[in-house]
Amino acid sequence: MKKISYSKDVDALLIELSNAPIAYAEDDGQVILHYAQDAKLVLVEILDFRRFMSNETISALLAS
Repeated sequence: MKKISYSKDVDALLIELSNAPIAYAEDDGQVILHYAQDAKLVLVEILDFRRFMSNETISALLAS
């Protein structure tokens, strides 16, 4: 895994799996999957993240 970040502004957890350029994305409600041209997963966005996790869990994820 390359990077995990949390955006308070939009309440989204971003999980960066690769540095490859994003070619397209698929939206599945609360989750947006971003893919490279070769269909490899590059980035996962989890929207409304606080709805799914406790504050303690969010703090622990961002601390690591």
